[in-house]
Amino acid sequence: MTREITATVCWMSTGALHSRQKLLLKHTTRTVRAIVDGVNAKVDINTLDRDGGADELGLNEIGTVSLRLSQPIVVDPYREQRVTGSFILIDPATGGTVGAGMIEGTQSVEYSI
Repeated sequence: MTREITATVCWMSTGALHSRQKLLLKHTTRTVRAIVDGVNAKVDINTLDRDGGADELGLNEIGTVSLRLSQPIVVDPYREQRVTGSFILIDPATGGTVGAGMIEGTQSVEYSI
């Protein structure tokens, strides 16, 4: 379970994705509020090189993003499990899908019941 994830995101909105942006994250059957902690890198689709100096993602750009969630979710890296390693990002104002992501890593949190 985690509330912090790092993911590769494909941004599908005309407005840019930037730090501190508030979104909804739909993962399997759960939808939670998310805030963008930072755009870590942008991927050049021609060379697959990562530009670590990126501060936003534009329409159809791919990059590595850190997200912080309002509630913990159970996730796996996309390489290990596609179903629990993927998600979509939703604009809370319009309800439209603005991005899709593949989880690379997490900050695990231990919870006791």
